[in-house]
Amino acid sequence: MTEKTALTPSTHTTPPAKFSHGVKKGSILQVAGQVGFLPAVEGQAPTPAGPTLREQTLQTLANVRAILEEGGASWDDAVMIRVYLTDVAHFAELNEIYNAYFEEQGLKEAPAARTTVYVGLPPGLLVEIDALAVLS
Repeated sequence: MTEKTALTPSTHTTPPAKFSHGVKKGSILQVAGQVGFLPAVEGQAPTPAGPTLREQTLQTLANVRAILEEGGASWDDAVMIRVYLTDVAHFAELNEIYNAYFEEQGLKEAPAARTTVYVGLPPGLLVEIDALAVLS
């Protein structure tokens, strides 16, 4: 049976509850929902990248990518990305940011994706993203 490995990059804070930022089992890597917190600073509370959707989305994508890389994966291994927004009015802007980001990544094929409006994020956070990757 394949071992399950918890993934927490050094740039991420220890989760506040008993969960992992990512889990790898065999060729499957699941990235837990990430938000736009800047890299962790020991002894300080997590800090959002900024107040704008752009700042938070780009940092959130960087946080997801860090976990993919910690597990030996890349965006090309991602088969599904789920985005959770706190405001339906942010859909168009998110799509622009998302499209530009992944164009810069030079992906061979875009992963499947879904965006949903979710209002349960802590105050000030605008976006959460998780990903599922399959390693070759």
